[in-house]
Amino acid sequence: MKEDKEIEKILLNDENYEKFLHSKTEKEFQNILSQEQSNKTRELTNIKDVPKDLLFTKNAIYMVINKESKTKSYINGLQAEGFLGSQEILRDKFLSGQTDYFVCGNNYIKFYKVKK
Repeated sequence: MKEDKEIEKILLNDENYEKFLHSKTEKEFQNILSQEQSNKTRELTNIKDVPKDLLFTKNAIYMVINKESKTKSYINGLQAEGFLGSQEILRDKFLSGQTDYFVCGNNYIKFYKVKK
C-alpha cells in the first residue's frame, strides 16, 4: 500500500509524465475538432448537383412566393412534392435538373437548397 503511494507520488511529480499527459490530451482535443469539422453539413444550391433522392425530402428547402400578396416563405421537399401533386411531367423535369421552379395556383415555388 505504501509502495503504491510512492509510485503515485513519483508519477505525479515526474515532468515527462506531465508532458505525456499534456500531449495525449492535446491529441484527443485535435481528434474531436477534426470530427466536428467532418460532420458539418454541406448545402447544395444548384439543382443539377443534388441527388434525385434528396429533392423531395425534409432536407430540401423550397422558396414559396405568393403572387398576390408578394409574401415569401419556405417549405421542405415533402411539402413541395404535395404542391406538385400529380404533375408527372413537371416532377420528371425536376428530377432531371431541367427546371428548378414551378407554379401552383397563386404560388411560385422555387428550389432553394438541400442540406446534405
